[in-house]
Amino acid sequence: MASLTLRRRRGSDDSGAELIELAIVLPILLLVVAAIMDFGFLFQRYEVVTNAAREGARVAVLPGYGLPQVQARVQSYLTASGLTAAAPPATMVIGAQALPGGLVVSTATVTVQYPSQFAFIGPMAAMIGGSGWGTITLQASSVMRVEGGGS
Repeated sequence: MASLTLRRRRGSDDSGAELIELAIVLPILLLVVAAIMDFGFLFQRYEVVTNAAREGARVAVLPGYGLPQVQARVQSYLTASGLTAAAPPATMVIGAQALPGGLVVSTATVTVQYPSQFAFIGPMAAMIGGSGWGTITLQASSVMRVEGGGS
């Protein structure tokens, strides 16, 4: 009778189960938290790139300003926002767009690209042999009507 109670007690002993559950869940939880943080930083950088394209388009539509001034304004906006990695220069295209009423206006399109690195997920993926999580290129364009332009 004593051996039966001893066997039941050993079979229902749960000591250490929480530790095993923590060992299984903790890496997954840390991965999710790292992904949330990386996405937050990525979204912040994308907003800066979008605003830099908008600032460049604002300069591009002014009379007397050209590509060098647009590129300087975009670069100064990126630098002031804390994005200091080497980025390709902004591009500017002057084109025409037909409005629904038949009027054709001149437009300036400014495109900005910025390489953004994953701070947490990239190194974690590299540890297990993954690739493709190192750098992503963020791109934003802004189109504005050229002041005084049109035909």
